[in-house]
Amino acid sequence: MAATVRRHAIELAGLQVPVVEVTGSADGPRLTVIAGVHGCEYASMAGVRKWVNGLAGPDGSGPDLRGSVVAVPVLNLPAFEARSPFVVPEDGKNLNRFFPGDPDGTITERLAHGAFTKLITGSDAYIDAHCGDQPEALEPFTLYEVGSAQEKAAGLAAAYGLPYVIRQEPGPGRPITGTSSSAAAAAGIPAITAEAGGCGLIEAAAVEMHVRGLTRALAYLGMTSGDDGSGGPAPTKLSQFLWLRARRAGWWEPTVAVGESVAKGQVIGTVTSLDGSDLLESIESPADGLPIFITTSPAVVADGLLLGLGAA
Repeated sequence: MAATVRRHAIELAGLQVPVVEVTGSADGPRLTVIAGVHGCEYASMAGVRKWVNGLAGPDGSGPDLRGSVVAVPVLNLPAFEARSPFVVPEDGKNLNRFFPGDPDGTITERLAHGAFTKLITGSDAYIDAHCGDQPEALEPFTLYEVGSAQEKAAGLAAAYGLPYVIRQEPGPGRPITGTSSSAAAAAGIPAITAEAGGCGLIEAAAVEMHVRGLTRALAYLGMTSGDDGSGGPAPTKLSQFLWLRARRAGWWEPTVAVGESVAKGQVIGTVTSLDGSDLLESIESPADGLPIFITTSPAVVADGLLLGLGAA
């Protein structure tokens, strides 16, 4: 029997956010997929759009589906419309630092609260699809949180089929808090962040990584038959995600590329004066590992983010 497809908008923080719901002919889990938490991460948005429309098929005639899918191709409408990387222009806040949100807060906090309560809560699994924003080169990876649902989340992360899987520990050493996947994990929902693509570009290979990953996720969750990723190469597992920042403002120039192996103590970039005459800082790798993402823009402020290092 054909799936039922419903396309509508949901009101979140006064915004009309587009949603595609696909309900199968048999009972099963509910998977929620959100893209566009950051406004210029286009490859992940394109991947979710292509995937959910393929899943819906003409008149609901996509692949047999058990359970239901709730997909949001673009969540952060203010940032998307303003072409604003990372932050919501109205309040200058990064949406993926404020989950599960605050119904009485600023627009960013209210949008996080609405998405968490109306979309993520009640799901049996959750995927937050990302890629490198405009000034970010990125090595494809998935991330999951330690917690009560970590075993299923780890399997979901591996099924997505990207080269690296990061296990995110709680505690003061973690680089960020307030992400949608960490809020979901804290609520006991198996959740991952999946990242493929970079520099705000819609590259076909990155889009297909998301389409393939989401398709495999359905199979892993028992919602479709087919490839669940178990027959492919196992991802490299990482347990540290170290974010490096500049001490001083200046001109940032990395000396390594994303995915390149680096050794502890190796110089992986420099910050120089804007006229190029003074070396302000040499950035050394704090551990053996590889850059998972690198800020590609030379402009850097004091305490500005330079790169994220994945390590075992």
